[in-house]
Amino acid sequence: MTTGTDRRGLLAGLAAGGLAAAGTARAGAAAAQGPGVPGPNGGAGAGPDAGLGDGAGDRAYHLALLERMAAPVLSRMARGRLRREWKPELSPTWDGRDPGVAYLEAFGRLIDGLAPWLALPDDPSPEGRLRARLRSQAVEAYVHSVDPRSPDYLLWRGPGQALVDSAYFTSALLRAPDALWKPLDAATRRRIVEEVKGLRRVSPPYQNWLLFAAMNEAFLFSIGEQWDPMRVDLAVKKMVEWYAGDGWYGDGDRFHMDYYNSYVIHPMLVQILSTLAAGKPDFNNLKPAQELATATRRMQRYAEHLERMIGPDGAYTAVGRSLTYRTAVHQPLGYLAWRGLLPDTLPPGQVRAATTAAQRRVFADPSNFNADGFLTIGFARAQASLGDIYSNAGSMYIASESLLALGLPAGHPYWTEAPQPWTMRRAYAGRDFRKDYYVSY
Repeated sequence: MTTGTDRRGLLAGLAAGGLAAAGTARAGAAAAQGPGVPGPNGGAGAGPDAGLGDGAGDRAYHLALLERMAAPVLSRMARGRLRREWKPELSPTWDGRDPGVAYLEAFGRLIDGLAPWLALPDDPSPEGRLRARLRSQAVEAYVHSVDPRSPDYLLWRGPGQALVDSAYFTSALLRAPDALWKPLDAATRRRIVEEVKGLRRVSPPYQNWLLFAAMNEAFLFSIGEQWDPMRVDLAVKKMVEWYAGDGWYGDGDRFHMDYYNSYVIHPMLVQILSTLAAGKPDFNNLKPAQELATATRRMQRYAEHLERMIGPDGAYTAVGRSLTYRTAVHQPLGYLAWRGLLPDTLPPGQVRAATTAAQRRVFADPSNFNADGFLTIGFARAQASLGDIYSNAGSMYIASESLLALGLPAGHPYWTEAPQPWTMRRAYAGRDFRKDYYVSY
């Protein structure tokens, strides 16, 4: 299991150790309770601005959360010891598939959320030293992930679930090619290509899974490998066909009221189209740049909905399947911030304040992590009963997708602008707030 040194660092979590101390120096009890909740009509001394943290404190909190998620997984996998030292928790309703899928889920999802931050340049600060260490571990983990001789060789050739998490695995390489792809040795690169191409054997369900196949092909295209444009063409056109309106896509030919627009559809569609628009491959009638412009506007509209669903205290609507993915629901807000694409209706200080409040609300309970520092199945605490038939502790690492804005340096306006109360915080304090109308694009 964990060494004595690792255990102390992991159990300290967000309250102490590493970068966590910097965050708690500012956050204090707010880290456990979230920002103060405005009273009726603003409440005496409890207006919507009360209790909002500054950018430096918010960043320190997010960095502490990143370290807590990443260290237990990467420190072990970099040494080929993840399988040996971690037996992931399974949902009580587990469907019986090989539980080995959990390791690809954990690494693929985790690394995709970390990738923008890992791509930042080195510096001598505590954050810079942490980044250098985790980046080195991530590269070593990629090596183990595709080496058949490694104890941590991932389950590429088992259940079709591998297609899902391979897309997060390759998405990370698209998000941070200089940090994660270029340092890999030739043998590891060759093995990654072989495993990714081998997943063409999986026939994806006619829903968001089409984007997993398309993401892998977009990655292959980006590195100059033989790729299948038809898989990409089909995925993009089906998403356009399934668009339900007002920023929401159907997950297949029926609309599902859940957060798969956040977990998969918006971020993957925009990233795939961005890769194609930059590389300009030949298609018969698909126009990636044109589709990218439309998909981005729709993602921005969807992000407006996400921001409005965050309550005054940071709690947000718990609806649909896969709720145990926790704050991955806010991936589109982080993605747009990272790419400099937040609409004017979502000022950076407002988005940062809202999403930080949600993080603090969800992760306040220490049981979100087990005694060895790994994420547990749950929502705002360990709550295995919320797991779906496909849920395991590895699945939970998609929560790292909520950390994409850390890919912006500490001096970026997203982290330096004054915090602003978000829509529902203003509304329930009796302050003016922006009206909302459907869009036709």
